[in-house]
Amino acid sequence: ASGVNVWIEIINNEEQTFKTIYYADAKRNVSMRWLDEETISIVNKGKTKNSDRSIKLNVEKEIYHENGLACQSLLMRNDYEACYQDDSSV
Repeated sequence: ASGVNVWIEIINNEEQTFKTIYYADAKRNVSMRWLDEETISIVNKGKTKNSDRSIKLNVEKEIYHENGLACQSLLMRNDYEACYQDDSSV
């Protein structure tokens, strides 16, 4: 059996491009909303403090990958100024 994941991609219709900005296991409470043209607030938290994967991201410069694989990827490393991951699993 496997769980459900939250995978958020930003699509630029004018340039016909897309990029992944968020990837994590889904928790009990999942939602997202735009704060402005460049910032998205993602809520992804469960019952315990250790299960909170919520974050605000600048979609042009930042990415979140729960286990850090995107942060280690040579292909993606230069696409973002900041890469975040879950520190509780380290």
